[in-house]
Amino acid sequence: MLWQAVMQKMTTPVHQPNTVVRIALTACLMATGIGARVSGSEPEALAKPGRQPNIIVFLADDMGYADAGYMGGKDIQTPNLDKLARGGAILTSLYVQPVCSPTRACLMTGRYVSHTGVYDVVRPNAPWGLPLKERTLAHALGEAGYQTSICGKWHLGEFQPAYQPTRRGFGHQYGPWFGSIDYFTHQRDGQHDWHRNDQPCHAKGYATHLLAAEACRWIAQSQAEKPLFLYLPFNAVHAPLQVPPKYLQPYAKLPSKRRAYAGMVAAMDEAVGQVFDALGKKGILDNTLILFSSDNGGADPGRTTDNGPLPAGKGTLYEGGIRTCGFATWPDRIKAGITISEPLHTVDWYPTLVRLAGGTPEQKLPLDGQDIWPVLTQGARSTRESLLLCGRSPEQRAIRMGNWKLIVDASDKGAREARNTTAANGKIALYDLASDLGEKNNVAAQNPDVVKRLHAKLNELMKTSVPPASGVAPDVNTRKKAGRS
Repeated sequence: MLWQAVMQKMTTPVHQPNTVVRIALTACLMATGIGARVSGSEPEALAKPGRQPNIIVFLADDMGYADAGYMGGKDIQTPNLDKLARGGAILTSLYVQPVCSPTRACLMTGRYVSHTGVYDVVRPNAPWGLPLKERTLAHALGEAGYQTSICGKWHLGEFQPAYQPTRRGFGHQYGPWFGSIDYFTHQRDGQHDWHRNDQPCHAKGYATHLLAAEACRWIAQSQAEKPLFLYLPFNAVHAPLQVPPKYLQPYAKLPSKRRAYAGMVAAMDEAVGQVFDALGKKGILDNTLILFSSDNGGADPGRTTDNGPLPAGKGTLYEGGIRTCGFATWPDRIKAGITISEPLHTVDWYPTLVRLAGGTPEQKLPLDGQDIWPVLTQGARSTRESLLLCGRSPEQRAIRMGNWKLIVDASDKGAREARNTTAANGKIALYDLASDLGEKNNVAAQNPDVVKRLHAKLNELMKTSVPPASGVAPDVNTRKKAGRS
């Protein structure tokens, strides 16, 4: 494919678009007829038959903010992620939730966890999941004519068939229902967890390899006349830290945990490259939007993962727990080699993707996400006044307005261990992210008017919050079990 050939030559730094590459890319796309479209200015054209974009969403699990090369990482080789990221827009302020299931609920519904009730992890066999009243992204895209597939970790409930992926809008499903499975045996606590179309499947192999192979197979066998929605939520790079030996060899100088993690990231990067190649073989790369992020910040930062300048990690409301290493790539629609620092949230993907697909965002349950296509393509500022960030219970919450961030009840064990933070347990903390990205200085006492304004907005947003969908408050003891989400 022409785009693939150009991408292979793209080695420019994150913040510097390569003019020669951009011209070559444009020329290639013009030769295919795609370059005649006006970038980001004619969304209605995408709804016409044959013009709907294919949508690929890669979601890593527990990946550190600064572990990929395109985010400044030096330890781990991520050539495929780097090429894709630098071929589009790198999103340096993309917010997610502190743990797995809540982020997935936000992505699938376009609604905050305060409205879905999925504040915490849906554990295996738990008698709850993403509420059945929620319309999912797969439902919305399916209604717009898409072929829909999930190859990866669902993690939004499986105890009854109605909660399983094939009942939530996916025409095809493959992989685990929940998290923390063994990458080779596909078991958790002795329970087998590997499924095809929500029926037990006893495939053999390393989980990351199997998911990539299935995704490539599904792409190859898909109907050429219908657009694709492929959701590939890897269980990588979540614990247990397991990877085939060959992936460890380049990282022999790293400490054992970091070494195993690096190998897992490299295997996932390889899988992303295989899916990219499958899209090229299918001849659909030029009309494909590719998104990537992690579901939360890196776990065990400083030892296993690298969250860069961000404090703390998974499970906390500090930046290291809720800001991820995202990007969005689509040739000719999203400029190559740009970085977007505008604060965005995972809930924004739902209305953005549904609109691009020519579907309808109108539904019974109101959306919290906003269409961010102008931000991605036109350099527009987000029209969002604030970002709501909930912890693992309604009592743990935060809000970002401009560069100010207010955290209420920063009492999670992981948050208390955040390096050099000054937020007192159970109290309000205010940070100016423009000058204090590391959240080292709680300036609440010096800015009472700002605290009052943000707290009032936070209380306003939480007025419509719902109790946990699990029906019970999170078990504090489970938070101490590292890697068991």
